[in-house]
Amino acid sequence: MRERSWWGWGWTDQAVEGRELAELRAQVGAFLPLSGEVLPVPPVPALAPPRLAPPPGVDARADDAPRAAHTHGKAYRDVIRNLRGELTHPPDFVWYPRDVAAIERAMEFAARNGAALIPYGGGTSVVGGVEYRGADRPVIALDMSRMDATLEVDPTSLAVRVQGGILGPALEDRLRPYGLTLRHFPQSFEFSTVGGWLATRAGGHFATGDTRIDDLVESIQIVTPSGVAESERVPSSGAGPAPDRLWLGSEGALGVITSAWLRVRRRPTFKLGAAASFSSYQDGVLATREIVQSGLQPANCRLLDPLESMLGAGGVDGASRLILGFESADHPVDHALARALEICRDHGGVVDEEATMRAAAGGPDADPTTGGTTAGRWRETFLRAPYLRDGLARLGVIVETFETSCTWSSFEQLHAAVIDAVAPAVATCRFTHVYPDGPAPYFTVYASGRPGGEVEQWDAIKARGSQAVLDNGGTITHHHAVGRDHAPWYRPSPVHQSALRAVKHTLDPHRILNPGVLAL
Repeated sequence: MRERSWWGWGWTDQAVEGRELAELRAQVGAFLPLSGEVLPVPPVPALAPPRLAPPPGVDARADDAPRAAHTHGKAYRDVIRNLRGELTHPPDFVWYPRDVAAIERAMEFAARNGAALIPYGGGTSVVGGVEYRGADRPVIALDMSRMDATLEVDPTSLAVRVQGGILGPALEDRLRPYGLTLRHFPQSFEFSTVGGWLATRAGGHFATGDTRIDDLVESIQIVTPSGVAESERVPSSGAGPAPDRLWLGSEGALGVITSAWLRVRRRPTFKLGAAASFSSYQDGVLATREIVQSGLQPANCRLLDPLESMLGAGGVDGASRLILGFESADHPVDHALARALEICRDHGGVVDEEATMRAAAGGPDADPTTGGTTAGRWRETFLRAPYLRDGLARLGVIVETFETSCTWSSFEQLHAAVIDAVAPAVATCRFTHVYPDGPAPYFTVYASGRPGGEVEQWDAIKARGSQAVLDNGGTITHHHAVGRDHAPWYRPSPVHQSALRAVKHTLDPHRILNPGVLAL
């Protein structure tokens, strides 16, 4: 069986090593000074003995390997601390529930022993969502990986009911025989769970339309310390405030999501894609806005700024690039793509005709984001990015991301303010999602790290960037959740925050569930 990395992203056999690491060092060293230090891949450290033992007869582990792997998420600051052996608050043990009764028992046990209980899906949080940082108390990681069943498929209503611990690839494998798909592909897809997507309001594959996991939910079951709640399974309801909205984005602070009914769709059979380059970044922004406001609803509509285009898509001409994709399970999409490219040309865009023809010639099942196309190169970099991030971290490079959403009218000012705020670090920007009223800009920051001070250095950059986002009309996060890292900039209205705290007190009176996320 393949082995997951305890300290960094993904599979250990996919880590950047040897020649690839040397090539990465040469590439980055051309524009960033490097210290010359290469942090070694560490063995699992010896942790302090557990302060609390699991109760008899439960599926749990208290040895160092699972405790270390469940200490942090997968953000840059998590990777650096793991590489340096800085695991301050590891869980005392990891509990693997297999049903609702086991979760209820875990909650009762945590309350009785004054322990914090941290719900853990795939552990891919990049905002401190699964890390305990509170006062000294026992900590239990509640790993949901044993609750990964597909409970029911309803092909008539296009829906599926699954347990919260199911991983993205397993869900797609179980839908494939029915010719169905959820089509929710966050970058963490391979290692993240349905429960995690729901708890963090994840964003997925589509750049437009039903792209948020919020849009794909019919019903949720959740276990709280005060009881089990399950919403009615109907297409829509006007009966009072929507109960699922309380659980979506709750980040494990109000309960543990155990199962959900999700809306699925028929697998697409018609796919076309293309790329267009713009010598003016502003022209690319205007073209993107017109496309998303036209009602064409592309599946992919990612605008890469010149530096993102160079680093991620191999562009060496200083141009911005708009990567477009259309797909359907019902009808050809040639007309939609043609109209989108016409809009690009109207704004000075130069269309990669070769890539467009290659996609068209491949037939209805062709994937236009593979091969030597601009989109293909970017897709390959996108999928490899978390592993490259870990390699860069070992080389002493600070490389991390943050994202937001804003209105089209405020984007230009926000973009300039963020780039200025994170300087002298280098920042790139791309749109991950676009809406008729605004984009979701995603920034990637690169800087030379000071050995031993990388976390503090990144935290300072992050603070400046976050403040610039809030000061210029953006949200602190579009799809990465609040966790603990974003808590200082999470500023709902006082009435909303008071209501949320009252709900927390009602559902979790002993404050055992993921204390600290959402500033709760």
